[in-house]
This record gives sequence, C-alpha cells and structure tokens, in this order.
Amino acid sequence: MQRSHPLSSEEKEYRPAAALTQRGQRTRQAIINAALDFMGSGKSFNSLSIREITKQVGIVPTAFYRHFRDMDELGLAMVDDCGRSLRPQLRHIRQSSISSKDIIRDSFLVFKKYVEEHPRYFLVASGERHGGLPAMREAIRAEIGRFVEEMAQDIHSLKLTPNLSLATTRNVCDLTINMMLSAASEILDWPKDDKRMQKEKTEAYVQQLRIVFLGASTWRDESVK
Repeated sequence: MQRSHPLSSEEKEYRPAAALTQRGQRTRQAIINAALDFMGSGKSFNSLSIREITKQVGIVPTAFYRHFRDMDELGLAMVDDCGRSLRPQLRHIRQSSISSKDIIRDSFLVFKKYVEEHPRYFLVASGERHGGLPAMREAIRAEIGRFVEEMAQDIHSLKLTPNLSLATTRNVCDLTINMMLSAASEILDWPKDDKRMQKEKTEAYVQQLRIVFLGASTWRDESVK
C-alpha cells in the first residue's frame, strides 16, 4: 500500500535496530536506560517526553527517531529488552535440571537474582501492567504470554505433567508466572542485609510454587489417556 503523504524527516532517519551500527546500538540502549531511570524514580511512561529522554542521553530530540518510530515503540523495546535476557536463563534451568523440585527452586533463585540486578524493569512492569498506556499494557501481556508458552512447552515435552493437556499446562504456567511477578515487588523491598529473612521468604515462595505443581500433579484431564 502506498503512502498518501511523503515521509517526514524523522521517518527518513529511522533505522531498525538490526540495521544500526555498534555506536547506534549503544545510543539505542542508552535511550532505553534513560527511560527506565525516569520510570524507576516514579514517573509514568505516559508522562515521559522525547525531549527529556534525549536530554538525559545527550543527543538532540530528532536523533530519537533514528532508533524508534515513536514513544510506543520505545515502550515495546523496554519490555522486550527484559524478556530477551531473562527467558533464556529460565529455559536453560528447565532443560538442564533433573527433577521438578530442582526446576522450581532453581528457577525462582534465577528469577530473584535477575530482579535484584535489574530492579528498574520490574518497577516499570508493576506500574504499567495495569495502569499504563494501552500499548505498554499489551506489550507486557504479550511478553508474559511468551514466558508462559515457553514454560508450558518445556514442561509438556519433559512430561512433568503427564496427566495434563498442553492447554491445562499453560494454565498452570500462567499461574506460576503471575505468582513470580507478584513476588518481584516484594523482593525489591527485602532488606539487603537481612539474609535470614531473605532465606525464609525465598523458601516460602518456593514452597508456594511447589504446592501449585503438587496440585497440578493430582489433576486429571479427561482428554489425556
């Protein structure tokens, strides 16, 4: 379909991430980091402006469009940035662990460490997941869906839920992922120097997740023979 209007100067300058030079990739990441910094300090994504983000990065506002078409695309990139780095780590645990108990504990420990090392992603997710712009809410839902689907496929292929259909396994994984996301907000509030409390809380979450899978193991789908 042909455009009914000529390209703007910003659209002419836009380059997809894959086409950026190494320097361009660094600038793109700096824009994402600046937006995360603002949101981590309490600002909503809706209140951010291109001008303040580019000022923080040290580039002119028009340079923003060499990396993102608009603010919506920046929001999508922020969500994708988290998923691309965390999902492979969790998938590795599932595919290399021996038992379901190992998978549950190791997955939560990997998730906990990631939350502690990347708090801004989860501060953003907690603020935007239900009350943010539609584009951000949809991006977060889509990313959660990718976590759920990968987890369900792995668990199903490993036959960890042999009495469940893939659809029911997805429901179990959906519950599990949402429990972990709820845990993220609490993890960020744990006192860093109270190791005993952190251990107790960690064990409590691991137990809760094991209860979910224990319940799932007693479920029988009539369609599964």
